[in-house]
Amino acid sequence: MRSRYSAFVLGRVDYLNASWHASTRPADLDLEPGVKWLGLEVKRHRVLDIDRAEVEFVARSRVAGRGQRLHENSRFVREGGRWWYVDGDLK
Repeated sequence: MRSRYSAFVLGRVDYLNASWHASTRPADLDLEPGVKWLGLEVKRHRVLDIDRAEVEFVARSRVAGRGQRLHENSRFVREGGRWWYVDGDLK
């Protein structure tokens, strides 16, 4: 989760795509211009089994001087020894 947040901060679309599970990866990923990321708080993580986990997080940002908050429960799967972001539910 932290590496994906860092990729958003740095505008690393290549890393975001490379860490997104092929079954849910969007064909095109365009990052919103002008976003200033302010911080990430991992609220909790839960291991569901050896190959599935969930991470609840809050990411704060500012766009055009206006504060925003992204609160999501993300799902990850491990395949071939590597963790992949699958999807998430906004809270």
